[in-house]
This record gives sequence, structure tokens and C-alpha cells, in this order.
Amino acid sequence: MKLTSSSFNEGQKIPGDFAFCIPDTAHHVCLGQNLNPSLQWSEVPAGTQSFVVICHDPDVPSQGDDVNQEGRSVPASLPRVDFFHWVLIDLPSSLHAIRQGEFSSDVTPRGKPGPAAAHGARHGINDYTGWFASDKDMCGDYYGYDGPCPPWNDEIRHRYVFTVFALDISALPVDGKLTGQHVRAAMQGHILDQASLTGIYTLNPAVQL
Repeated sequence: MKLTSSSFNEGQKIPGDFAFCIPDTAHHVCLGQNLNPSLQWSEVPAGTQSFVVICHDPDVPSQGDDVNQEGRSVPASLPRVDFFHWVLIDLPSSLHAIRQGEFSSDVTPRGKPGPAAAHGARHGINDYTGWFASDKDMCGDYYGYDGPCPPWNDEIRHRYVFTVFALDISALPVDGKLTGQHVRAAMQGHILDQASLTGIYTLNPAVQL
């Protein structure tokens, strides 16, 4: 399979239009447009019955003590973990593209509704669900796409890996709150092929892109 986007190129900066947060000189960050990027995939294997789309950031700090704290920084040496930004399952095999802004066109406090999504697909919850769990104004189940918002004091730039999986089943056998980890586990043994596209992003003006 091959995966491309008209929104950004492999290994290049993700434009702010597709981010949850963008830089702000007065407050470090402010909310972005939060559009989902366009995705187009080709060379699909025979026997494909559905697609899954996952976007994750593998560079999220494993500890949050220094995150977004004045006068401190998140060290590059800190171990990193996955943060899921988008989980979309049961896309029909006839669909080979997602339009820019088709599934997300703004930041929705308390999260966008789900799991039902366009094309008869299902949205999982992304990891902003846990991130905002203790915030009374933002807490909720964050279904669908919510874009980059790495710590503004992180010493490293973050990678955002968009992956499309071609599956040999039309509906993934997973119920309840569809987290990225649950979907990854449910796909095992059903993946015919996959393709990824990686963009980079930072909110730290001291970090070069």
C-alpha cells in the first residue's frame, strides 16, 4: 500500500491548520483549527474488506512533572510513550481517500460525539479523553480526530504517524470505548497490509523543524 496527503509531506512539518494548538506569543499556545488532514491510499491488496486509520504520537513524555511548567523543560532524555490522536475503524473497502476537514473542523470542548462516523465507520476515543479527565471545562469522551498539541516546553519535536490498515474483515470485532490499544489488539491476525505517513510538529520556539 501507499499513503499520501495533500495536507503535508512525509517527514515535513504539519501545518497549524491541522493542530489542536498553535503557538501564541502571549500565552505560549492557543487553539488551532483542528482540521483532520487529507489522506489518500492506493495499491490496496486483494481481499480487503475494510480499513482502519490510526494517528499516534510516539513522543509523548512518560512523566508529566515538567510539562508546560514555566522555567522548566521536558528533557529529551525522558522516556516516551504513545498518545493516540485518531482511531477510525470499519471504513468500507470502496473508500480510498479522506477529505481535509471531513471528520474534524474545530476543537470541541468535552469532545466530539461518537462512535458513529461517516461512511458507516466508527470512531474510537483519542487520548485527550484521559488528558482532560480532571479539567471540569474540557472533560469528556474525545471521539475522532484531535490534532497535535505537544508540550510547549518539550526539548524534542514530536512525530505524528498516520497509518491506514487494510483488513480481511468488514467490521472489527471490538465494542465499548474504542481506544487505540484495544483496536490495535483486535486487528491482530486481520491485517493484509498497511502504509504510514509521518509529519512533525512542535510548539517550542527553541526547537527547529
